[in-house]
Amino acid sequence: MEGLGEALFDNLESFFKPDFLARKGDRHPYDGWSLDQRDPRVIQSFMPLWEWAYQHYFSVQTDGWHHVLPEGKMLVVGSHNGGLAAPDMFMFMYDWFRRQGFDRLTYGLMHPTVWDIFPETVVRQAAQCGALRAHPKMAIAALQKGATVLVYPGGAEDVFRPHHLRDKIYFAGRQGFIKLALRENAPILPIISYGAHDTLFVMADIYKEMRQLHEEWGMPWLFGIDPVVFPIYLGLPWGIAFGPWPNFPLPAKIHTRVCAPVAFERYGREAASDRDYVNECYQLVCTQMQQSLDQLIAQVGDRS
Repeated sequence: MEGLGEALFDNLESFFKPDFLARKGDRHPYDGWSLDQRDPRVIQSFMPLWEWAYQHYFSVQTDGWHHVLPEGKMLVVGSHNGGLAAPDMFMFMYDWFRRQGFDRLTYGLMHPTVWDIFPETVVRQAAQCGALRAHPKMAIAALQKGATVLVYPGGAEDVFRPHHLRDKIYFAGRQGFIKLALRENAPILPIISYGAHDTLFVMADIYKEMRQLHEEWGMPWLFGIDPVVFPIYLGLPWGIAFGPWPNFPLPAKIHTRVCAPVAFERYGREAASDRDYVNECYQLVCTQMQQSLDQLIAQVGDRS
């Protein structure tokens, strides 16, 4: 595909420049606090790269798109895999934009650490593709504009969970997305995937041990930021990596599925403030997503 190699090089090059990790506290115009920086033209410019990866590198198969509401706000909730590369997330984005178009208002919540330490080149492109700082204020603002908001509640613990947990839905107990859906009366649209966690092999997470060294022996965190996870993994380009370093995904067949929307009995601020009810709704979403993932694996899985 013409221009693909150049586009691939340009996007990868930014991850290996000396300023890949900016110092915490650096200021730039793209900080994740604006709904106005999304640019459909930039999203469209990434489509050839994503299409090549979709068709040739990950050989993606997908289904369930009839569950997407034709209009209106939605909270799309996913469990992502494969380290910081998160290939299933990008493959879902490609599918979303080619099916829903570039002008349908769509945002994704991105971890605050990314905004704080990555260089302007990276966060600018993220913001132009619809990324927002993962904060209730931004999620509420987007939903109140009638937008679709994509969230991966498990964060770093999910994306770097050990390989033996690759087929488990894991949100690390975070229930903020439930409170958000209840408060804003937003339907939850679950998305699942199978195969993306085979694009790197997380052998263990030694965060507890590293935190102990930090607290008891004064070992500083890199860039002064608590990483939340400290995986040991095998993958490209490092071979073996210690810590949540960026990775280039190994080729693996990926299956994605859009599941039926999850509806709750009660909505509103009162429901969002009811701790027991929030936990009940959280368990419902996790259970339904795990059941859907188990069914997907049973249908397409080829592991012994």
